[in-house]
Amino acid sequence: MSNATIELLSARRSVAARQMQAPAPSEDELNTLLTLAARVPDHGKLVPWRFIVFSGEARVKAGEIIAAAFAADNPEADEKRLAAERERLTGAPLVVAVVSRAAPHAKIPEWEQVLSSGAVCMNLVVAANAMGFATSWITEWYAYDRRVLEALGLAASERIAGFVHIGTASETPADRPRPELASIVTRFGE
Repeated sequence: MSNATIELLSARRSVAARQMQAPAPSEDELNTLLTLAARVPDHGKLVPWRFIVFSGEARVKAGEIIAAAFAADNPEADEKRLAAERERLTGAPLVVAVVSRAAPHAKIPEWEQVLSSGAVCMNLVVAANAMGFATSWITEWYAYDRRVLEALGLAASERIAGFVHIGTASETPADRPRPELASIVTRFGE
């Protein structure tokens, strides 16, 4: 592994979407990112994931869908809270939803397909960081709300593996505490 790769992985941090600004990846850069994101383990070559890209006004349109679902469940919500829900996908200039299409299969367990979707998210994050962009991989309540998912074009069997927000960091966040290896590593047979 090259020193540059080690340095990239050692320094990788999530940046809150509200701390991102333009520029976002160009169309060519986005195509490269999605190509790299798709280079993950995929037992059986099922491609158990797909992408939805939110940019420009599409982020606002998706925010209206999210806010409408929130308002339906929270009729007491004031305009400030509804505005915050509308802005869920507008902090970063680009958001890519990774959609898990895991399904029963005779040979490939669904769990492996779900893990492949998570690997797509991480590849997207690392590739975008390697290009110099900031990222944040999140799910929030709306990633699990079937009304929102249906309005975003997901089939009943599909789920969101993550919304990956991509842009240029307006500031670099401090690193968060990371677990001590002694607390997370065991060695079999010792």
